[in-house]
Amino acid sequence: MRPGRAGRRGTVTDPDPVFEALRPRLFALAYRMLGMVADAEDVLQEAFLRWSATDRDKVREPGAFLTTVVTRLCMDILGSARARRESYVGPWLPEPLLAGDDPAASAELADSLSLAFLVLLEELTPAERAAFLLHDVFGYGYDELSRIVAKDPAACRQLVSRARRHAAARRQRFDADPELAGRLCQEFVTACAGGDIDRLVGILAQDVVVWTDGGGKVKAALRPVTGPERAARFLIGVTRKIPAGSTVQLARLNGQPGVLITVDGAVTAALALDIVTGSIVGVRVVTNPDKLAAVNTAAGR
Repeated sequence: MRPGRAGRRGTVTDPDPVFEALRPRLFALAYRMLGMVADAEDVLQEAFLRWSATDRDKVREPGAFLTTVVTRLCMDILGSARARRESYVGPWLPEPLLAGDDPAASAELADSLSLAFLVLLEELTPAERAAFLLHDVFGYGYDELSRIVAKDPAACRQLVSRARRHAAARRQRFDADPELAGRLCQEFVTACAGGDIDRLVGILAQDVVVWTDGGGKVKAALRPVTGPERAARFLIGVTRKIPAGSTVQLARLNGQPGVLITVDGAVTAALALDIVTGSIVGVRVVTNPDKLAAVNTAAGR
């Protein structure tokens, strides 16, 4: 819900040009911090309310002020979200975004948008996540970072360093060739639809992993499915359960090649493919209906 409309709290506010100009970057930060579109929008609504109640004459840098508000709100939410996600039913995956849905998308930010990267951030503390994103992704210096997270610059350096080491050990760089990714994605769909296990195994990496996030609301695998043969059988088995008349279409999800499955006019599954050196190393399947609202909205459902 954008400021300037009726919010979840029932407030109605007038559009603010300063806030609206900064909104894309603020959303990009909040979404990467929280991994949920609805939560990021709620944070922006709260930030707008605080901005509206602030004496503007006392704010020298609106961008710094609002970035600080958004960051601290996100850190507070992450503190309480950690316990909820530990008790989450099955693997937790971020809420996917259709290509073009991230208002601050750019070459510099695209690499930090993948579902794999957002899952990696889940393993950091809220402070590490904030420091890492603000410094390495959004380009804030340590003095600015110190004011935003309320820690001295030396402590901020340590936060970024720890997060960087963790990211370096776990992060994968995915193929950026959209033509190759598109062909592989189409072959993936064709093999799944045709029940061609050998063809599917041929495009899956030896260490492929399939994660499915149903959130306990729809049937899904409660543990990751590993290995090309097991993954292929699982994916083909799931495909066979898609109702007749449904549509399967290629899409860009969080900057990655992906697939949308639409049943009775609504997207019921979003699959993002992790592709490395011409093979699929990861398939992240989101079927939790709470995490498909943004995709349905963007797709005009």
